[in-house]
Amino acid sequence: MKLPLKIAVVGCGGMGTGHVCAITGMGAYAEDAGITVYNAYMAGQVVTEPLDGKLELAGIYDIDPARMEWAASHGFHCYKDYDDMLADPDVDIILIALPNDLHKGHAIKAMRAGKHVLCEKPAMLSSQDMLDVIEVAKETGMVFYPRQNRRWDYDFVTIKEIFEKKLIGEVFDIESRVHGSNGIPGDWRHEKARGGGMMYDWGIHLLDRMLYMMEGYKLKTVFCRTRYATHDECDDGFTGIFVFENGPEWHVEVSTWNFEKLPLWYMCGEKGTVTIKDWSDMQGSMSVLTKFEDENLKPILAGEGLTKTMADRSTDSVTTTACPPVTVNRNELYLNLVDAINNGAELICKPEQTVRVLRLMEACFESSEKGIAVEFDK
Repeated sequence: MKLPLKIAVVGCGGMGTGHVCAITGMGAYAEDAGITVYNAYMAGQVVTEPLDGKLELAGIYDIDPARMEWAASHGFHCYKDYDDMLADPDVDIILIALPNDLHKGHAIKAMRAGKHVLCEKPAMLSSQDMLDVIEVAKETGMVFYPRQNRRWDYDFVTIKEIFEKKLIGEVFDIESRVHGSNGIPGDWRHEKARGGGMMYDWGIHLLDRMLYMMEGYKLKTVFCRTRYATHDECDDGFTGIFVFENGPEWHVEVSTWNFEKLPLWYMCGEKGTVTIKDWSDMQGSMSVLTKFEDENLKPILAGEGLTKTMADRSTDSVTTTACPPVTVNRNELYLNLVDAINNGAELICKPEQTVRVLRLMEACFESSEKGIAVEFDK
């Protein structure tokens, strides 16, 4: 067993810089990158378990001289090129934070050089590419870890816990979405050949979380429509409906051209409803039925007619509270990687799971292209 493991970062743009700051404990990534941070109210806690003595930054390489200058200004070692990084005998792990189309080649080269790999999402552009990488990992005995970090988002952990503990009874409908109003980000994300578009950028997260939460349920059908409101080459959003056997129906949506947002999460069960509106309040609210009969229900005027069906329940039949608190460890993914390399621990984010997510993304594109629902039993 070796501690600390040395990790080198190839690609020091937005995501790579975030990794560098997290691994070194700088804690200044948001301010350094000029990013606005939401001050989310949470009754639970987000903890950052120290990486000291377990994971250490060996250095970085980026083709942009400005990023190399940034790294050098903070005292980080800068490699001459990728080959120089791979030739460093002290490096145990290569962290790939490059444009999507470069992941496969860099990952295979790293593993054949005797390095483990932590790869940014989407790990690959196709399920076959992912299978090819898994074969190289088996041949070389190296760990390939696909970074699906949004499994640790506070809002998702909350929803998953409510679902698994049946706090609103059997769930029959789940809506998961992200809305923005700025279109596709700049640079290579506008290029289809490079893995641009929102299915690869955000769909990989939302669909991974869905399949992770629904382990043990069979996904039967997929109906998806990709959108091109601001761009012709790459999708700037999509809407998908996913039907599980003996489980809830999921509505998953990514959109980058919305000037009024719908909730991040809306989950309905036989005994209640959960809403998490935005990252600014990730704790959300949960309304739970206290009694089925509502003797005090009164009709409301709905347009030009009266209705009891669509009226709000009286307060003595429903209780509304904040969602229960959860605890999230921001560094659990890194620590799991170290434990997997040193002790053979089970990976939390498994390459085989990424194969299934990529196959689901391929089914989404097929459904959108053909305009039909497609079966999914992979």
